[in-house]
Amino acid sequence: MRRFVLSFLFMPLLVLAGCASTPAVRIDRDPVADLASYKTFAFFDQVEIDGGRYSSLLTEHLKTSTRAELERLGYVYDERAPQLRVNFFLSVAYAQEIHATPAPGPLGWRFYGAWGGYDVHTEQYKAGTLSIDLVDTGRNSLVWEGVAEGKVRREALDDPRAAVHKIVAAMFSRFPGSPSA
Repeated sequence: MRRFVLSFLFMPLLVLAGCASTPAVRIDRDPVADLASYKTFAFFDQVEIDGGRYSSLLTEHLKTSTRAELERLGYVYDERAPQLRVNFFLSVAYAQEIHATPAPGPLGWRFYGAWGGYDVHTEQYKAGTLSIDLVDTGRNSLVWEGVAEGKVRREALDDPRAAVHKIVAAMFSRFPGSPSA
């Protein structure tokens, strides 16, 4: 009976640990802006690097996924006269987590505290932050921002197109408005 109660108490921790592998998505918006009043969008111009303009493959994945999500919501791509401009920010950095687990004590049992001590190991990984901003071109002000943060998994490195699409879709699943007809 005691084992059942302990496993019941630890179940929520296991569920939360399983959820930690997906990026955390936060949304913020200008409370005054009526996102349903906008109808058109485009992307900010590319940045000039070393005297030339080019777009990375990752930028193209971001543009393709963002365009698909905005068009799914009813917005129209219009490079000449957009009401909204889309901007991206992506950062990837190395991070560390320290994990401690009870070390075996006398008789091989695991105890927390002085008897068994702890086994400590450090996990190094890449942490990523993706931000998608929608800027009102008339007011030149930010009206919506989606931010995703989390560990960059091996699957994302192996198939960045699918990873970008999944994250962008998660951000826009919480988008509050669509253009009014």
